[in-house]
Amino acid sequence: MFKHLPLSFHKDAPAAHAAAEAALMQGKFWEMHDTIFKNQRDLKPATFERYAKDLGLDVDQYKKDLESKALRDRIDGDLAQARQLGVSGTPAFFINGRYLSGAQPITSFKRLIDEALKKG
Repeated sequence: MFKHLPLSFHKDAPAAHAAAEAALMQGKFWEMHDTIFKNQRDLKPATFERYAKDLGLDVDQYKKDLESKALRDRIDGDLAQARQLGVSGTPAFFINGRYLSGAQPITSFKRLIDEALKKG
């Protein structure tokens, strides 16, 4: 499950997260997410709108969704949950309730998954 955590020191992060969430409302979250991630040097709303058009989204609906309370509530809720769980950076993972912070080798994931499977 993907959770939003636009980092406070990254001025363009809120708009990027909002663009992906607005694309989700038309079934294209991962397409928008991946496009933004591949082009991290240009994180402006006009660029995201161009991506929306390129992805075949209804751009008028996309613009409305960007302003929606549901979109803001989703992102704000994810931020609040991250704070509550002590997550302050990305990437962050939880495996059966156990926190794994930052980029980790596959062995770290395997260890936590194996431990979780042993517990049943």
